[in-house]
Amino acid sequence: MAIQGEELALACAKAADEIKAENIRVWDMRGVSNLTDYMVVCSGSSMPQLRAVLRDVAGTVEDIHGVKPAMTEGKADTRWVVLDYIDVMVHVMHQELREYYELEDLWKDAKEVTWQTEG
Repeated sequence: MAIQGEELALACAKAADEIKAENIRVWDMRGVSNLTDYMVVCSGSSMPQLRAVLRDVAGTVEDIHGVKPAMTEGKADTRWVVLDYIDVMVHVMHQELREYYELEDLWKDAKEVTWQTEG
């Protein structure tokens, strides 16, 4: 059985960390949003970095866990892309857009999931 929920969210966060995504945060959205169970948000400060994060998060999760996003919304050129795994949504955002939209404030009622970086 493919991984789901928190395990999938943590796998996405780890893959983002391995490619040097910035400010990676994971939230448990159960009881806060009916869109998904977990949200992962990470940032990049350049177009090449955003492309690399998208490529490696999707590729690593598929290679290791056999799970592909059900849908991808946006492209790196738009500076905000969502990888939708149904019970996990991964937001890969340019740092400027992340500061502008303030998702941390939007989801302040969600419980943040702690996770360890490899470093």
